[in-house]
Amino acid sequence: MSESSAEVVADVIASAAASAAGAAGSWRRATGIAGAAIGVLAAGAAAGVAIERMTVGRAMRRRARLALDSAGPYGTLRGTPGKAYADDGTELYYEVDEVEPDAGPNVSPRRRRLFGRKAPAPVTVVFCHGYCLSQESWHFQRAALRGVVRTVHWDQRSHGRSGRGVAQTRDRAPVTIDQLGRDLKAVLDAAAPAGPLVLVGHSMGGMTMMALAAEYPELIRDRVVATAFVGTSSGRLGEVNFGLPVAGVNAVRRILPGVLKALGQQAEWVEKGRRATADLFAGIIKRYSFAGRDVDPAVERFAERMIESTPIDVVAEFYPAFTDHDKTEALVCFRDMPVLVLAGVQDLVTPSEHSEAIADLLPDAELVLVPDAGHLVMLEHPEVVTDRLADLLTRAGAVPAGATVSGYGSTSSTAQPR
Repeated sequence: MSESSAEVVADVIASAAASAAGAAGSWRRATGIAGAAIGVLAAGAAAGVAIERMTVGRAMRRRARLALDSAGPYGTLRGTPGKAYADDGTELYYEVDEVEPDAGPNVSPRRRRLFGRKAPAPVTVVFCHGYCLSQESWHFQRAALRGVVRTVHWDQRSHGRSGRGVAQTRDRAPVTIDQLGRDLKAVLDAAAPAGPLVLVGHSMGGMTMMALAAEYPELIRDRVVATAFVGTSSGRLGEVNFGLPVAGVNAVRRILPGVLKALGQQAEWVEKGRRATADLFAGIIKRYSFAGRDVDPAVERFAERMIESTPIDVVAEFYPAFTDHDKTEALVCFRDMPVLVLAGVQDLVTPSEHSEAIADLLPDAELVLVPDAGHLVMLEHPEVVTDRLADLLTRAGAVPAGATVSGYGSTSSTAQPR
């Protein structure tokens, strides 16, 4: 993005801030653009304007979105539902996919691709999603592992099908990564109270796992047999520049906290503004979610729907937690187990340097960098992520040694293990 573009974004944010101090009527004018720009910015999209296909009529784009919504299969997988309750009473929704019964010589093609003909050991793989997403962001990995190993997919508080954070709505308490770690403990107690665990986290989900380790190191020591950190960070997120020049970053950082707070207090008008500027919204999401040009439009729309569904007041509640996040010391809990650290090289939200820093602290970890991938690498290159997860399960002993994963996906041209 050019410096002039960054200045435009900064002007938009400043305009929204000024409007926040005015009468409620000003919000009708301000939140049309600012609601979309700030909403997506905080939803892991930073600050950038990437409007595409401006020559295509708005009605045509609207029809295309409706067609993709009706035809896209993504996010349609369902498992056995369950509910856990956080320490403040927040209802946390999860689903469990159980292992298929052993079919003997008639083992399913999917299991044979991933692990050969031998049955996996009894382990539960727990998937933790990122900011402004939901458990459905793991759609491809869930589809590949479905019936092969026991998996748990849950929605973080105020996301997906989970309830709004009670501490936030009742007590106006700030969201913290520590709270998310305790939420994960509640889900584990309800959905996987015994047996070995593999923890998989993307972005905020990886931070949640680090917070779990910081507060419950004995659980990590006694039960966790492998871990995967995907596009995440152990700290120093306040230094991320989101692909902006220095002037744009400084402007955004200076006024963003106040603007987000103000927008969160005017959620109704902001949501209307986001809907009214859906094309701008979609362009920004694409820029900060994906790196390649050949992403399936239905996958793009799938990601857009997840981020759109996160209310602006939830965006505002969670954003400050990332600046405060620092769980570098907790990484020591994962040293004595197989660990996968995977990131998109072109991730503008949690840059791959943050994954490299995690791998530096876990010298036995497998570091996989995907050159042509952005923040949502598990949607953009699902075969790479699934292949490396299957290999992690094998290395952890969740499947017998010697089982093969070579039949599923390919990393030869896109991933660089280090």
